[in-house]
Amino acid sequence: MSKISLVALLVGATALSSTAAFAQETDWRDEVPVFRIGLLGGENESDRLRQHACQEAYLEERLGVDVELFPASDYAGVLQGLLAGQLEFAGLGSSGYAGIVLQDPDAVVPLYTTMQIDGSLGYYSVMYTRADSGIESFEAMEGRSLAFADPNSTSGYLVPSYELAQDIGPLDSYFGETGFGGGHEQAVVAVLQGQYDAGVTWTSGVGDINEGYSRGNLRSMVDRGLLDMDDIQIIWQSNLITNGPRVIRSDLPQELQDLVMGAMMQLQVEARECFNAINDGEAMGYWPINHEFYEPIINMRRELQEAR
Repeated sequence: MSKISLVALLVGATALSSTAAFAQETDWRDEVPVFRIGLLGGENESDRLRQHACQEAYLEERLGVDVELFPASDYAGVLQGLLAGQLEFAGLGSSGYAGIVLQDPDAVVPLYTTMQIDGSLGYYSVMYTRADSGIESFEAMEGRSLAFADPNSTSGYLVPSYELAQDIGPLDSYFGETGFGGGHEQAVVAVLQGQYDAGVTWTSGVGDINEGYSRGNLRSMVDRGLLDMDDIQIIWQSNLITNGPRVIRSDLPQELQDLVMGAMMQLQVEARECFNAINDGEAMGYWPINHEFYEPIINMRRELQEAR
């Protein structure tokens, strides 16, 4: 049995047994009759709902309550939903998690993250241009326009803006224009349509580049026929970024938290197609993490906030 499968089964068994014991005393379902999942913005809403429909059905069967999906138009919508108690669960980028922690350190609990096909727990931000733009290096971007994805995106704003500033100084002095594309997918489309000279997005950085690598926004767009990798070229890559967490509100019953953790850690074993659908490509599985895993990103976001 693989390492990831063993962890999934052990965590799942522990969660299920603890939930069964608790059910003899009370039922958390009276307190949480609906389990609401927030979906980050960044691509077509109908595509997001279709990809996550299997997760909705999977958790409804295992939790015994209604599960509802809530796609937000941007990242901030999911963060605000969690902070306001209007969502129970969501997948976040590292920067999104940091944004919540900096507002309320006790609002959510990070449960697990995604392990790449090479066993790593990270991914990359990359800068891309149109292949026919004549911009073949980062140095050629001086005075040009750059599209970030979303203000709360790790790879689409926080990390590239932080790392680039360390190398070139104030971004406004280097680039002719910077702006936000409205999400990762929308920013790629804006670059392809000539609205910006370059954009930044996320990718695993492993696997076949012609397929958009193993997972990430580029892979998702290639799989849906929205992008041909021959139409873009990558001119910059960040340092490794921690994969974002799936989080659950910390004020929810512990029995519910354990059951969700156990069910989702078994997803790659029990419903592999669903696992692939909600992870934007191929991955090895889920891996338990904690708050400390994200402290470097939290410190980075805090530093940028204080600088502003």
